[in-house]
Amino acid sequence: MTNKKNEYAKAGVDYTVMEPFKMAMIEAGKKTLKFPNKRGVFINKDATHAHGAVFEYRGKEPHIWCQTQEDLGNKNWIAEWMYQKTGKSYYESIAIDTALIVVNDVIAQGAMPVVFTDQLEASRSDWYKDKKRAQDFANGFLKICREVGMALPAGESASVTYIINPKAPVKEIVSLSGSVIGIVTPKENLITGQDLTVGDHIIGVASSGLHANGISLVIKKALELPKQFLTKLPNGKTLGEEALIPTRSYVALIEALLKNKIKIHALLPGTGDGVGKIAFDKRPFTYRIHSWLSIPPLFKFFHEQLKISLENCLKTFNWGVGYYIFAPKEEVAKILKIGEDKGYVMADVGIVEKGKRQVIFEPEKIILMPPGK
Repeated sequence: MTNKKNEYAKAGVDYTVMEPFKMAMIEAGKKTLKFPNKRGVFINKDATHAHGAVFEYRGKEPHIWCQTQEDLGNKNWIAEWMYQKTGKSYYESIAIDTALIVVNDVIAQGAMPVVFTDQLEASRSDWYKDKKRAQDFANGFLKICREVGMALPAGESASVTYIINPKAPVKEIVSLSGSVIGIVTPKENLITGQDLTVGDHIIGVASSGLHANGISLVIKKALELPKQFLTKLPNGKTLGEEALIPTRSYVALIEALLKNKIKIHALLPGTGDGVGKIAFDKRPFTYRIHSWLSIPPLFKFFHEQLKISLENCLKTFNWGVGYYIFAPKEEVAKILKIGEDKGYVMADVGIVEKGKRQVIFEPEKIILMPPGK
């Protein structure tokens, strides 16, 4: 048995090295199991293991379920670069990003997150043995699960040497993804986007910064700079620090809107394709953006200092808006008040019109085509 284990470890999979990470995640997961109880969802504690999660709804409302899965992409490559250069682990923030890239999609259907499972695929088993990084990652999951009200009852940690290989100078890396199950209760809270119509107002909710989109462009341009991710921005932070600000959660906002019976015609995370994604619906609607929120420092740097065209910035980055709410005019004032009470920075930024499917970004007199065009 010993020889077989040693040979497997030499091949790239060493469970003795991976075990401390797995234990840190298990301990964090145990602390999350009661978080979804407030939504009537209870985790079976006797069946919490790597094979899956068993849970049930004990509430009285008619309900339906929503499941979404997402991959974080390249953002933690920046975290690994910064860790190698500065000795600071940004993996608490990366864990938050990994969870919220899924959670913020789930709530777009009017579903509240209750169960989260994560999946890690590392370039080598050795990635798991760093205790500081492992604990930061576990802490990040615990923190965000508590904030949004979901449990982490199961997950997967693998070593796939022949598949995952980071680009230099990063020596080790892990691919991060996850799946979230949300509950729509009462089931009338389901938001499909089909109610979107001409005359709807577009409300933008401020992002915390980069979130997890446009990362490939950030990496490419940063590596062309003399100090790379240690380049100082005008606000005094390094490019790497600014890029690794964690994603903002919009759960508290959407949950409050639903509880207050606000008429929401559509919800949209500000993710891939940037501001151009506003034209997500396939129908012939024109989205006229007449005003905007403040623009994060990283985006200004890329446009003003690195000379990325404004159109490219708008089609790559969220440009300061992490979530969009489409609602009738009579609901706008109530939405803004609820958002303010919950601590969100928001603004009525546009209106839906009949016409060609496009986004007219009036602040800069730019027309953005819809995703994929």
